[in-house]
Amino acid sequence: MDELMRQVDEHYERAVFNGEYGGLPAADRALDAVEAALLVQRGRILHCRFLESRTEQPGELAYFERAAGLYRVASDLRGEAEAEFWIGCFHQVVRGDNPTAVPHLQTAETLARRTSDTLTLSYTLRHLGIAAQMSGNLPEARAFLEESTTLRRTLGFTAGVAANLVGLIYLAKAEGRDPSALADEATTLATSAGATKILDQITEART
Repeated sequence: MDELMRQVDEHYERAVFNGEYGGLPAADRALDAVEAALLVQRGRILHCRFLESRTEQPGELAYFERAAGLYRVASDLRGEAEAEFWIGCFHQVVRGDNPTAVPHLQTAETLARRTSDTLTLSYTLRHLGIAAQMSGNLPEARAFLEESTTLRRTLGFTAGVAANLVGLIYLAKAEGRDPSALADEATTLATSAGATKILDQITEART
């Protein structure tokens, strides 16, 4: 973000003091990237407010869609992957609409793989796993969640691993497997990360 703003300042000064206007399109692209990043962050905060209130927050989807459009124009595939993930997450989590969510999640998966964005890919696979589980495809759901969990382990994303293990506990129970080891590991990881909400989810999953 700081580097993008530095570039904008440089193009501005060249235009004002040197009469060099050729850099203005590049300045526009940099500002689009800054705006897109800000929109994603605004949308994420509204998503947290939804999780607190369970009431759809006006503007959340619009922020993510605007960000995706800006990233697309700028050919920023990594940013577009994140924005597409959040569009899918919104439709799945806020509106409970997997048919609308899944194409966005699949787009995010493709773009995240192309740009080696491991974190966004881990989120996307998690939510594709949730969609698969809700459709009754348990083997596919487990494959998505296990790949997501592996990625999160490589990132040292402890709370994220614990969150995924909660999903794997439910899958193990649905498939008639003993989830005790998964629950024990999830508890250890969530405790070490201070993820109290995940601890509550583990307790619920155990019972």
